[in-house]
Amino acid sequence: MATSDTCCTIVPYFKLTDENLPTFKGMCEQFISLTQNEEKVLYYGFSFNGNEAHCREGYADAEGVLAHFDNVGALLQEALGISELTKLEIHGPADELAKLKEPLADLDIEYFTLEYGFRR
Repeated sequence: MATSDTCCTIVPYFKLTDENLPTFKGMCEQFISLTQNEEKVLYYGFSFNGNEAHCREGYADAEGVLAHFDNVGALLQEALGISELTKLEIHGPADELAKLKEPLADLDIEYFTLEYGFRR
């Protein structure tokens, strides 16, 4: 079964120190504020496991991913100044991932191709 789903998910993990964790959590509020009005965002939120943070985020398609990076770029750079990005994945169908690889070439991204599934 193939998929017609165009959803792309960004899967970042951040490592934080005890002293930077409260500041990063404050930035999460800013990320939420910036992201909540993006046209193609499907879901967005932060979860934590001790000093590790994960941003759970999905977009309607590659265009939504690129719009998000444009929207939060300055704040993301600030967040990366107090955290270590330990892993960054993007999941989506091959056609959508192809649209991301050149514009995001400067980032160390592991791409996962969605081949089977559905979205309601």
